Amino acid sequence: MKRFSNLFLVCLLSGATTLGAYKLLFEGNGLLSPKKSIVTVASPNYTKTVGLSPETVDFAAAADKAVHTVVHVKNVSYRTVSNPIMEYFYGYRGGQQQEQVGTGSGVIISEDGYIVTNNHVVQDASDIEITLNNKKVYKAKLIGTDSKMDIALLKIDADDKLPYVTFADSDNIKVGEWVLAVGNPYNLTSTVTAGIISAKARNLDTNGIQSFIQTDAAVNPGNSGGALVNTNGELIGINTMISSQTGSYVGYSFAIPSNIARKIIEDIMEYGNVQRGILGVRGTELNGAVSKELGLSRTEGFYVGSVDKNSGADKAGLQKGDVIVKIDNSNINSYADLSGFINTKRPNDKVQVTYIRNNETKTAAVTLTKNEFVNAEFKGIELEDISPADKKRFNLNYGVKIKDISNERFAAYANDLKGGIILSINNTKVQDVKAVSEMLDGINENDSVQIEMLTRNGQVVRFIL
Repeated sequence: MKRFSNLFLVCLLSGATTLGAYKLLFEGNGLLSPKKSIVTVASPNYTKTVGLSPETVDFAAAADKAVHTVVHVKNVSYRTVSNPIMEYFYGYRGGQQQEQVGTGSGVIISEDGYIVTNNHVVQDASDIEITLNNKKVYKAKLIGTDSKMDIALLKIDADDKLPYVTFADSDNIKVGEWVLAVGNPYNLTSTVTAGIISAKARNLDTNGIQSFIQTDAAVNPGNSGGALVNTNGELIGINTMISSQTGSYVGYSFAIPSNIARKIIEDIMEYGNVQRGILGVRGTELNGAVSKELGLSRTEGFYVGSVDKNSGADKAGLQKGDVIVKIDNSNINSYADLSGFINTKRPNDKVQVTYIRNNETKTAAVTLTKNEFVNAEFKGIELEDISPADKKRFNLNYGVKIKDISNERFAAYANDLKGGIILSINNTKVQDVKAVSEMLDGINENDSVQIEMLTRNGQVVRFIL
């Protein structure tokens, strides 16, 4: 009996030991449990949590904040439609007025009814009608436009104080950041779409804006002039265009940065027109091919090909061959970076330009000049942009003025040439000094140039220079 008791006690202790070992090693969070990693050596963490979950970003709050500040813009214009049959048989020279209606979006920027939109949304409008998100309708007055940057400022007289958007600093946005596009596509009421910032400072080779915000938030016809906002509901851009062969959204859309839009609006409200400052350099952005051709090791920055005479860059000592890499605290890796920064500045603003010359980094304080003050010179003829007074006097919206004659060959004709307005060069209409400079860059001093000029007496003359 004693022997049996001892055997039973041994079996009991063995079973308890086995059961305890199993629980320790395999059950729950045991050392060899499937829920545990077999490898116990600490390893570096190469992963980073990204905020892609719905709990991370509150789209509803941002949308609710922005949607009440976006309006529907209706543009009514009229054109005369002629009847060629009536003209041929009866000599009838009249025409029928035909109404044309265009639509777009706008953003309220003040409680007293100032609204920003695209210039192309209200261009040539006879009447502008604004519909708020609460369905109230108002007639709008056009305060001013900037066709180059595609911005227009409107004003309505509302019964109550209006909700308005807050401007954010578009220089601080980051690629990959969540954004919302708010507008009125296809004549629908306010519509919200979400996406991310795909690129900054995108250059699309337009004549005006050359520093777009690119986003994949869906934007369609009618969204033009609407708001691009961050997740706080703050304005970071004015939706302007889409990249599409069909006319509808296919993946990318573009917005004017809020810093550029705000500067234009402030200029229109304070001065009645846009005060556009310029650095006074011309050239090209660097890349692999350009750098190889120029014999440079650096592939980012803006290469200075020429400096405008009497410009701020000229007075500060910048030269051909310099590579601009920073202005103030903004890095300059492309022409879009350069133009985007300068477009937020005014004449007489001072900027610190960091550039590389002969592998040495230098800094110069440059005072921006007004576009009208920049000159171009060719074959001893100094040119300048025509003033608003000259445009009104000669009923012109293009051309450049002959400011002075320094070439002795033309001394006898100096009095006749000075003050004249060059309309075209080699049968190509000239818009301003910038366009002339770009045109003349490809012409040698010894080449003959055909000039069409309007004299001070209003006569059009043509000659070979």
